[in-house]
Amino acid sequence: MLTDTPRPVGTIRPAVPTDLPMVAELCAAHAAFERAEPVSADLAARLEATLFTANPRAWCFVADHEGELVGYVTCSLEFSTWQATDYLHLDCLFVTEAHREEGWGRRLLDAVTRTAEERDVTQVQWQTPDWNTDAIRFYSRAGAQASAKIRFSLPVQ
Repeated sequence: MLTDTPRPVGTIRPAVPTDLPMVAELCAAHAAFERAEPVSADLAARLEATLFTANPRAWCFVADHEGELVGYVTCSLEFSTWQATDYLHLDCLFVTEAHREEGWGRRLLDAVTRTAEERDVTQVQWQTPDWNTDAIRFYSRAGAQASAKIRFSLPVQ
């Protein structure tokens, strides 16, 4: 686990259904930051159907700073054909601008690595935009190794 950054006041905890409106707001801020399309208006309800079932498809952790959610991370179990094993895909990691450089990102990443360990998964994979030099520096300091790829998205319908 990554522990060399001072711990901010607050906690990293699994999201609960009542967090979802704020998580959706954080997702909207994250999408805007990454210059992506806006999130759907029903995102909170759609996340609830994914995160809070008997067998969730994904997990979400939030950075709770004295009752205010200042960040989130989501991850899901995926399969690598080349390695013939499962891995944890970190889909989103976001901390609000006012709370960056306080150690929240490191603690959110720790929550993902703990989730991987709990599921006997030995690797976490993710991507970040190539222009996001702060994220690239953060992930590199955390010991992550980059691989050059271009991400494609193919709309269906």
